[in-house]
Amino acid sequence: MWERLGLELQVALYIRTVRQSLVRGSASGLTTARIRQETDLGLSRAGLAANRWIIESGDPAPAAPRRAPGASAKDRLSVITGTGGSNARAS
Repeated sequence: MWERLGLELQVALYIRTVRQSLVRGSASGLTTARIRQETDLGLSRAGLAANRWIIESGDPAPAAPRRAPGASAKDRLSVITGTGGSNARAS
């Protein structure tokens, strides 16, 4: 769901917050931020309920195919906008 919703950055920031909050003597605000992020990302019971997500048993759905590693930002944008990519000219 995170990938479908475009939340990759939020997941990465959550992981960083978890690591920082586990350091001895870290600010208590990091723990508060971590708990809020867990809820926002559906990682807690409250978060699952807030997002109306249900975890079903069974095999997970296959992951979406990844884009080619060498694709430029312009080429990736052309997929979204429908323009011709690197060979397209601005009008």
